[in-house]
Amino acid sequence: MTRTRLRPRLASGRSAVIGIPYLWLLLFFLLPFLVIVKISVSEMDAARFLDLVTFKDGALAFNLHFATYLLLVQDDLYLTTWLSSLKYAAVTTVLCLVIGYPFAYFMARARPTRQPALLMLVMLPFWTSFLLRVYAWKGLLTEHGWLADAIEALGLDRLLAGAGLIPAPGQLMNTPFSLVIGMTYAYLPFMILPLYSNLSKMDLRLLEAAFDLGANAWVAFWKITVPLSRAGIIAGSMLVFIPCVGEYVIPELLGGPQTQMIGRTLWDEFFSNNDWPMACAVAAAMVLLIIVPVAIFSRYRAEAAERPT
Repeated sequence: MTRTRLRPRLASGRSAVIGIPYLWLLLFFLLPFLVIVKISVSEMDAARFLDLVTFKDGALAFNLHFATYLLLVQDDLYLTTWLSSLKYAAVTTVLCLVIGYPFAYFMARARPTRQPALLMLVMLPFWTSFLLRVYAWKGLLTEHGWLADAIEALGLDRLLAGAGLIPAPGQLMNTPFSLVIGMTYAYLPFMILPLYSNLSKMDLRLLEAAFDLGANAWVAFWKITVPLSRAGIIAGSMLVFIPCVGEYVIPELLGGPQTQMIGRTLWDEFFSNNDWPMACAVAAAMVLLIIVPVAIFSRYRAEAAERPT
């Protein structure tokens, strides 16, 4: 009898706990996104937006304007900046993975007494302002900055110029090189933390079994460690790639004219051109172009996990 009475309470409590994330998404994602979509199809008159639905003389009229979305397809500026954002976000994600995976692997294999200190070192940059950290790179890479002087002394600036990452030897600031360096530094912890969480939970007996079967360390790493850490790689890549696409602060401070990204285009439409419908159309298209592939991929992963092996 007591169990029968407890079941409805447990069910209602479970539903309340599950409903909290959905409520959060509703309040802080769906509703703001709907506001953005509403502004993107509105007509702007001076400093206010005209109503989308009007009722006059017994007739209901819908005033929806999709010219902004047509302009996204017709104007090469938006396509160019979007592709540029995807390119720099992808390069940053790959660099974060190449740098972050060895660091996360070292943390996961370190002694348990040292892991908290290593984890604190990864999170230490978050204790300072994001803007100050980006400004620090501006000081390092500017002319006569000590990092810029070191790169020039080693002759690496000539290699960077030959690769097209900087326009000329000695000019490191406001280039694709400075942009990628700044974004890699800023988002590297977002790659390390999911990888560390995944690698620290891996069953080491699988590696011992591989060694017993004759596999060397390199084969065991690629055949066992990397496949088992795939979830951490995907999670870290998403945490880096998605915010990099819409990044504004780093391209504004470290980038240049040849590193125009969609975040800068949004700023220009909002505050320079004062064209809020166009800016909201760019933002809505950017969100959809990112969320839809991620949702499809997540559904595919869930279906693959449910399939019998």
